[in-house]
Amino acid sequence: MVDVLRNDIKVYPADLIMFYASPSEGNEKAKEMYGKNIFSITRQLRYSTSVDKLALDLCLFINGLPVITFELKNQLTKQNVNHAVEQYKNDRDPRETIFAFKRCMVHFALDDARIKFCTRLAGKASWFLPFDKGYKDGAGNPPNPNGIMTDYLWKDILTKAKLTRIIENYAQVVEEIDPETKKKSIKQIFPRYHQLDVVERLLPDVKENGIGKKYLIQHSAGSGKSNSIAWLAHQLIGLTKDGHPMLDSVLVVTDRRILDKQIRDTIKQFMQVNSTVAWAEHSGDLSKAITDGKRIIVTTIEKFPYVVPKLGAEHKENRFAIIIDEAHSGQSGRNSAQMNLALSGLASDNDMDNEDKINAMVEGRKLLKNASYFAFTATPKNKTLETFGIPYTEGGEVKHRPFHVYTMKQAIQEGFILDVLQNYTAIDSFYRLMKTVEDDPMFDKKRAQKKLRNFDLEQH
Repeated sequence: MVDVLRNDIKVYPADLIMFYASPSEGNEKAKEMYGKNIFSITRQLRYSTSVDKLALDLCLFINGLPVITFELKNQLTKQNVNHAVEQYKNDRDPRETIFAFKRCMVHFALDDARIKFCTRLAGKASWFLPFDKGYKDGAGNPPNPNGIMTDYLWKDILTKAKLTRIIENYAQVVEEIDPETKKKSIKQIFPRYHQLDVVERLLPDVKENGIGKKYLIQHSAGSGKSNSIAWLAHQLIGLTKDGHPMLDSVLVVTDRRILDKQIRDTIKQFMQVNSTVAWAEHSGDLSKAITDGKRIIVTTIEKFPYVVPKLGAEHKENRFAIIIDEAHSGQSGRNSAQMNLALSGLASDNDMDNEDKINAMVEGRKLLKNASYFAFTATPKNKTLETFGIPYTEGGEVKHRPFHVYTMKQAIQEGFILDVLQNYTAIDSFYRLMKTVEDDPMFDKKRAQKKLRNFDLEQH
């Protein structure tokens, strides 16, 4: 469905335009055509060709094509979002055309407090993800003094302009290959709330303030950073001002070697023109990629210190966005040594991790003036907050905060990562379990495990 809306239908000798895309600045004809799109909602949609009375609560159409389905519940009637999820799993047959894979962009289950979504209905195996804003750094939604908690879905997300941007830039069918079995799988992607929110906030800020700002995005593990980075990268290169592109190239810097390829592949699949993406293993590759007109260039953090001087010396007239993925993590001896060599004098301490080194580069004025920086990290240090964060005053003291936050607490409560503190035993518990002599650290494993189990039962 997304492909049909984006690319029309070719039926020789005609091309059938199914959806008029967002108009560019100053294009009055495109604006007029976009205004002719018909966005509509049908209540109690009878969808089955074989059973007369089966009906959906709501279906959203664009130009007569079904794009989003909804099952709605109300907690006042003792039903909630989970009942809507069960309805999709048990009562909505994925063999029905409207529920078939890739026919609709997304399926929403919601009540007056929570929202969940699914991109592939498969009976009991359907996987629903939360689409909540988050509340008090955790899951759920904040109280809404002007309506019900979930009204942001139709007041913000399902507006014509934003729904159009989701169709054009976010919704995507991607192919994944298992590195071990080489087995291919097809996935339909729709952004979670915080992924959509961070990109939708960053883009207008860059457009308004121009190139040269630094942004800190504090997104926990389990936030889907690879997709957020891919969506941000490919939309940054589309930013225009007065009819001209604001950026020449977007440089994505990652220190996760396995994910380096994953991010490259993700970005390539998100781009409608694959030739715009390149990988720079050496600084020479970077110059060539820029000269060849590659718009998105992926490189690793260990090459970053070599790359920056090249950009500054050879491409002064160009404007860049530099997205630093997980700036604080990962450190091997080789990585550390190369970084220190490149930052000689600035970062000679081998105990420094990548986050410290990035901060040292900023302090040493090694970062480019003709670039905007977007640092994605799960747990920023104070120094990183000072370097990339937004300053504010509290109690007469200047503090810094991230541009956007998706917390570890929310990731745990939404089920994307495990809470490591759930199943731990304090060290003094082990110490009291089995101690033969004061100086003997050894213990009988089986006996200790038995005692440990008994100890845990007693505690509970």
